[in-house]
Amino acid sequence: CAFSTAAQQRSTGDECGPEEPSEEPKHPLSDCALEHKAIKLEEQVRDLTERYRRALADSENVRRRTQKFVEDAKLFGIQSFCRDLVEVADILEKTAESAAGHAEEPSDPNPTLQKIYEGLALIEAKLQSVFAKHGLQKMNPVGGRYDPYDHEIICHVPAEGVQPGTVALVTQDGYKLHGRTIRHALVGVAVEAQE
Repeated sequence: CAFSTAAQQRSTGDECGPEEPSEEPKHPLSDCALEHKAIKLEEQVRDLTERYRRALADSENVRRRTQKFVEDAKLFGIQSFCRDLVEVADILEKTAESAAGHAEEPSDPNPTLQKIYEGLALIEAKLQSVFAKHGLQKMNPVGGRYDPYDHEIICHVPAEGVQPGTVALVTQDGYKLHGRTIRHALVGVAVEAQE
């Protein structure tokens, strides 16, 4: 290699000079410094890898929360509409009960009133089937335990043949949308009689 360099220098007319030291860096690093630098770089790699894993986990958590939020929005987006609609169902039910009371009176057998009652009963049944189709269910708490998440106490009833803390009467039906209470049932709870 040195001979070929010298031959090239002679052919160009340059003088041959002493050879320069071969491939030694101008600032030689000791083995200790190289090991120290390698350890620092490994620590940085570990730190960056850990940061990457955390960022990946955080982004996965954000993705899952967003997906859950979207699913909940699909399920419960009609919640306020359902609240308004159950009030209409209450009016329809009370009207049907009133028409049934008048249609069954023996003193005034009115066939028109009977047909109105039958029509209201059909509408009420259809409305309840539409509610069920969309996940809206009427609660039937009579005889069950009082649950503050589903019921609102409006009165206390003496416990006659009923366990205290049991729902004895319902003055307004409660409703759940896909398992979430959208309207509390107004109930009377049985309590022990005070003597």
